[in-house]
Amino acid sequence: MRLRRLPLKGALPAAQQSRIRGGRLVLNRKEFAMYTQAMDQQPKEERERKPVRSVEEVELERRFDAKIDAGDFIEAKDWMPEHYRKTLLRQISQHAHSEIVGMLPEGNWITRAPTLKRKAILLAKVQDEGGHGLYLYAAAETLGTSRDQMIDALHAGKAKYSSIFNYPTLSWADIGTIGWLVDGAAIMNQVPICRCSYAPYARAMIRICREESFHQRQGFDSLLVMMRDGTPEQRAMVQDAVNRWWWPCLMMFGPPDDQSPNSAQGMRWGIKRVSNDTLRQKFVDATAEQAKVLGVTLPDPLLKWNPEREHHDFGPIDWAEFWRVVGGDGPCNRERLAARVKAWDDGAWVRDAALAHARKQVTKQEAA
Repeated sequence: MRLRRLPLKGALPAAQQSRIRGGRLVLNRKEFAMYTQAMDQQPKEERERKPVRSVEEVELERRFDAKIDAGDFIEAKDWMPEHYRKTLLRQISQHAHSEIVGMLPEGNWITRAPTLKRKAILLAKVQDEGGHGLYLYAAAETLGTSRDQMIDALHAGKAKYSSIFNYPTLSWADIGTIGWLVDGAAIMNQVPICRCSYAPYARAMIRICREESFHQRQGFDSLLVMMRDGTPEQRAMVQDAVNRWWWPCLMMFGPPDDQSPNSAQGMRWGIKRVSNDTLRQKFVDATAEQAKVLGVTLPDPLLKWNPEREHHDFGPIDWAEFWRVVGGDGPCNRERLAARVKAWDDGAWVRDAALAHARKQVTKQEAA
């Protein structure tokens, strides 16, 4: 089924469309897998479906379920269960927050890139992540909330973002490793979302996945250059980065299926298409072969090919670390949130100026 390329903001009220334009001006200064942490953290009262209260609602839900069963898209103006709406809002807003916060670990190295070529590539990549955040905030706004509300929730610590961005980038090799492993995991996670049942989200993901594929390739290329042409110290730096990022990347796919009780409902609604464990296994299988090309060793002594399963076996993941980081006690949680709050406060005058300009343009058009 072909996905229609419709403007995300077309489903928004006119008042919110001007806010989107202002947002674009401002931001030009980034489970569903990687972002399914939102589903696994839902409050209990929101996980429980409210009883249907009328015959009309029964019929509306029947039609909704029929569209889901047929594999059709749900558009912003279609009726949807409130729990479906809240689940999507949490998922998409967390995804948007992750893109924006994800600019920070790499942005830290823009001024320290080793060559002009690498600096230009990294600048373009960080800008891409900012654009991804814009697409996703716009998609989330179609569900009836404002961008300001979502950002306020992030700054207040009420909304989450992907735990992977709470780890530090200690060397230039970390930038290539993020491209290879983190963006590689993101692609594995996000391609199925292009078939998400909620059409605005699915449409946004098409371009995002194309750009993430480039990010993954440039990260792999950066590491390959260092491993083939670099000094022994540079090759050791790459191996050290891989050692530090490997296990957090496996955590990006979310908890094991048997510890993710809300995944079943996400699969039923077509929000989630592939289970956490299946995606994690696909990532391990693909990355193990890529590591051989690079000449690095993945830091797992239990990693080996299993001919009976036709997949790689791998060691146990430290889920205590995962939940600790998700809970706010990671290496960089406080630093990341403080940086976002400061950037938001420092950019207030730009937002005010953009909105004032937009109002002037509307006044001129009305007077014409």
